[in-house]
Amino acid sequence: YLDQVLQLEAVACKDWLTNKVDRSVTGKIAKQQCAGPIQLPLNNVGVVTIDYLGKKGIATSIGHAPISALIDPTKGSQLSIAEALTNIVWAPIQDKLSGISLSANWMWPAKNEGENARLFEAVKAISDFAIDLGINIPTGKDSLSMTQKYDDDVVYSPGTVIISGVGEVTNVKKVIEPVLQNVANSKLFYIDLSFESKKLGGSSFSQILNKLGQESPGVRDAKKFKAAFDIMQEMIEDKLILAGHDISAGGLITALLEMNFANIKGGLSVILDQLNETDIIKLLFAENPGIIFQTDKIEEVENRLKNNGIDYAIIGEPIEERKLTIIHQNKDYSFDINTLRDTWYKSSYLLDQKQSGEGLAKDRFDNYKKQALSYTFNADFEGKLSQYGLKLKREKSTGIKAAIIREKGVNGDREMAYSLYRAGFDVKDIHMTDLIAGRENLEDVNMIVYVGGFSNSDVLGSAKGWAGAFLYNEKAKKALDNFYARPDTLSLGVCNGCQLMVELGLVYPEHEEKPKMFHNASHKFESGFINVDIYENNSVMLKTLAGNRLGIWVAHGEGKFSFPYAESKYNIPSKYGFEQYPASPNGSDFNTAAICSNDGRHLAMMPHLERAIFPWQWAHYPSDRKADEVTPWLEAFVNARKWVEEKTK
Repeated sequence: YLDQVLQLEAVACKDWLTNKVDRSVTGKIAKQQCAGPIQLPLNNVGVVTIDYLGKKGIATSIGHAPISALIDPTKGSQLSIAEALTNIVWAPIQDKLSGISLSANWMWPAKNEGENARLFEAVKAISDFAIDLGINIPTGKDSLSMTQKYDDDVVYSPGTVIISGVGEVTNVKKVIEPVLQNVANSKLFYIDLSFESKKLGGSSFSQILNKLGQESPGVRDAKKFKAAFDIMQEMIEDKLILAGHDISAGGLITALLEMNFANIKGGLSVILDQLNETDIIKLLFAENPGIIFQTDKIEEVENRLKNNGIDYAIIGEPIEERKLTIIHQNKDYSFDINTLRDTWYKSSYLLDQKQSGEGLAKDRFDNYKKQALSYTFNADFEGKLSQYGLKLKREKSTGIKAAIIREKGVNGDREMAYSLYRAGFDVKDIHMTDLIAGRENLEDVNMIVYVGGFSNSDVLGSAKGWAGAFLYNEKAKKALDNFYARPDTLSLGVCNGCQLMVELGLVYPEHEEKPKMFHNASHKFESGFINVDIYENNSVMLKTLAGNRLGIWVAHGEGKFSFPYAESKYNIPSKYGFEQYPASPNGSDFNTAAICSNDGRHLAMMPHLERAIFPWQWAHYPSDRKADEVTPWLEAFVNARKWVEEKTK
């Protein structure tokens, strides 16, 4: 049963989908799909910050229950809201439950027999449940022609409401992930939020049996649901929760396993006799709304739950063995976590074959669990702005000027500008039209940065059109040539900007044959948070980071470096942390992540260091460095500012 449930598309790994979309753009992403050292798409909630100060943010989540709605439209509506809320609960929301708004997207085969009546029931149930919870649904969308007609058949979409939840986050650094922590004397708590018996109707379990079921679960008591939601919010705000997950698709057994999938050590021992259910199948596979969470503040958590009338059960604790063990009714069950993780990942692998091909899809499947993130920081790295003589709020201009160079279609300019500003630069915004028209000539700046994105929508290939704007416009070409002829200038190109620097031959102008950049070996866009190693180098920006192994975002489709000469001819300050795909995301020669001019002044790199200067921007940050204000990547920008200061004294 478990092997089959874990491979259902609704339950199985979504890596094939999440790895091909940019999950770091803007640099304001505080929580995206992937979690843990293995970076698997398991997170409950998405969170973006309002600004680069990294405190307040916006949380979003979704929920839907189309199969349950086939059995009972009222229960389907309740479950859709419940799932959205048990996902968003892991982010501390301003005003808790009452601070959340919902959007309802209705997809229904209306005007077919019985469907209008079912739709009425579903809409009324959404309204009633939301009113009872004290939250609003100010917006939504209707798609009420969900019927496909063929010559000899008609296919009806199951009546579905997709609920999107949104709320203001009080502190993005407090958002909880579904990754079990290796913390001594911690326990796993279970809270049922359906307040009714376990039911298998409409579940993933019923689907593998090719059955619908007679009765699906719902939420019987909105008042109790609200009370439990709000007390969880208080405990997250007060840092009492280590990890947590919702119970939805796949049931309790799936939630327990998923809390162990994204980590690399340990397991979980669970005893379920307290849950008053004798049927182990119902207990493990029913999709009654609920949550499980880990805490090491057991007495404090119990007191808060009891004082607020919240029913709960302590069901388990972490163990050293890499297993999930379950005891129920004097029977012992043991599940190998790593084996079941591969089972869960298998559907993603099969879908990935369609986009990456058999070879690289298999490499991804074989290697994902072998490429856990690990870090090495400089011994003297304090993680404080004060280490670099910086304050969170800049009081005045420094007079050290850098410029962002933009072309139409780029999208990495704001986070790059902020990274430069944070390091002490005064930053100008220069568009290619400014250079082409002669409004700007780069004479008053000492550092220029070509940013990431999709210049000219990549119509001619990445950065080809952007390069043409320099090469075939006299004023832009002259400004560029004059800038690079000066001895007091630096340049940086990231992602699309890296492609531009390579296309223009700006890194190794002395070479007769120039490097080139090609499509990723996977022939698709690659997005991920991965390791890079920084080697001994003479790069102005990266020299002091030699010996570091850091985390960084990649988000590119044409990131494959191709070099005409031997490696010894190039200054390669940084390589990807693993030689195998997907942690080496594009198939570059020599596993190259960055190249630098021989004088150290001009750096071109594919990964986005400007989206990783704060710990909250990292998809996984060292757990023993919770007090860090900044990451080592800020030092690269500080190094550039200090170099310019020396040159312009």
